[in-house]
Amino acid sequence: MNSTVTKRVLAVGVIAAALGLTACSTAADATSDAAAEDKGAVAMGFAGADITIWNDQLEIMRPIVEDAGYEFLTDDPQWDVNRQVSSWQAWINRGDVKAIAGYPVTPDAMVPVTQQAEAAGIPVFGYLVGWEGTSGTTVVDSYDGGFELAANAAAELQEAGAPDDLTVVIVGSRDSDFSADAMDGLTEGFTSVLPDASIVEQTAITREDGYNITKAQMTADPESYVWLGASNDTILGVYQALIEEGVAEDDPNFYLASRDATNETLDLIKVEDSIYRTSLVVPAQALAEANAKLLIDGAEGKETSDIVVPGVLVTAEDADEYYVG
Repeated sequence: MNSTVTKRVLAVGVIAAALGLTACSTAADATSDAAAEDKGAVAMGFAGADITIWNDQLEIMRPIVEDAGYEFLTDDPQWDVNRQVSSWQAWINRGDVKAIAGYPVTPDAMVPVTQQAEAAGIPVFGYLVGWEGTSGTTVVDSYDGGFELAANAAAELQEAGAPDDLTVVIVGSRDSDFSADAMDGLTEGFTSVLPDASIVEQTAITREDGYNITKAQMTADPESYVWLGASNDTILGVYQALIEEGVAEDDPNFYLASRDATNETLDLIKVEDSIYRTSLVVPAQALAEANAKLLIDGAEGKETSDIVVPGVLVTAEDADEYYVG
């Protein structure tokens, strides 16, 4: 296994932010004062509202942020960079926003609005990717995660007697360094074990993308049995398309795996002899806690830096440990 697979080992934990309440005569009074206190707002802006694990994180983050005394703002730019920039400018112009974090549609396009935030005294944090002006990022090593997932898949297939030159469909995108690193990790991880595999790269971001490219790929090559995804959303689309094509949920010829997972993914992995074999889970809980910590620390003027969240390879045997909610 490539040594980079184990290089990210920094544990992530959330630090509960102190609310700094004035002395109260009773616990009931303290609770009332905490609810009444207004520290302003912090904002989390993902590129769109159609990625399940992002929505899971927002749900987890909200009580953490609100318990720390801040209003929690979110948006849905629908993968439109102009909408995202406008949304962030609106947050800056509110006057009460203390910190902003997010995943950019296009990192370079966020530099000017980040400079505007900085001029207003508002720290900006990245999710998965940083860019000029960010004060820290929630980091996942997408290359390592992709490499580990794919190398594990190749080893299992080799042990099961799969041919060395089998077709492997790698599903994802190269629209950012993070995404491109995940695609490289998936390809290089698999070929590190089965170097003669035929790698087919398909571009997909959403579940619908995964569904559509699967229909086309299976028409072009019905023996496309192995599907590895940079995200669970795309592989969930692949799964749906394959089932509609008549593939049994426990067909031993097929192998699906993704570099992240949601509750829906875990449900499929737990199916006996499922074609959705495994996933490298970066828990939404840990990601959400890291995001919230950066926002709260930034809002309170504390020193901030990158927080690295490690992934865990999940199978049917331990899937129950990783459900959200």
